[in-house]
Amino acid sequence: MRGATADALTELEREIDAPGGGLDRLRLRRTPFVPEVRLHVAEDAIVWWARMEAHAGHALPAPYWASVWAGGQALARHLLDHPELAAGRRVLDLASGSGLVAIAAAMAGADRVVANDIDPYAVAAVTVNARANRVDVEATGGDLLDSEPDRVDLLVAGDVLYNRPLAARMLPFLRRVAATGADVLVGDPGRGHLPLDGLAVVASYPVPTTEPFVDSPVRRVQVLRPG
Repeated sequence: MRGATADALTELEREIDAPGGGLDRLRLRRTPFVPEVRLHVAEDAIVWWARMEAHAGHALPAPYWASVWAGGQALARHLLDHPELAAGRRVLDLASGSGLVAIAAAMAGADRVVANDIDPYAVAAVTVNARANRVDVEATGGDLLDSEPDRVDLLVAGDVLYNRPLAARMLPFLRRVAATGADVLVGDPGRGHLPLDGLAVVASYPVPTTEPFVDSPVRRVQVLRPG
């Protein structure tokens, strides 16, 4: 790792090893809907973010990787319950965040797992979380959405349609990947940015809610594929 990602990894490793408790700390916890996977998450992501920005003296990306999101939980559960989807295959976890879905793919027996995210802290989080779960995941940075997709067998993407501008960029990329013959699975908790057609429901799960600013303790999450 180099540059911002290496710096982020150093920061996260220091945070993980820091003594004491409080809302502004990271803790290694089992994922509610996928207890097979443990993740370093924030007691309160907003409080942790505020402290880290104060320490850095400048703005930092929102720590989406520091919470467990419903779409990723549903996808990870689906892969572990249906390991044949990932076993022996090349898997790309797009906008990986904490790396939950990538880790589940590795646990399901994937031949190679790449977890991609534009946030250097997320790339670092994937690294420490894969290490905590004793699986091999290749964490990479950079925005892939305007590129031609590399050859993969399975692309997974949780919670990637959370606003309209992102959905407008994400959906064409997912369709381009599907056009190569790869399987594509999307985990979406009904944020309202799905197209009216073009995505088929594969499964639906009642997922415990852990992310900030959500009133309901459970969200219905669909696993979808272009079809």
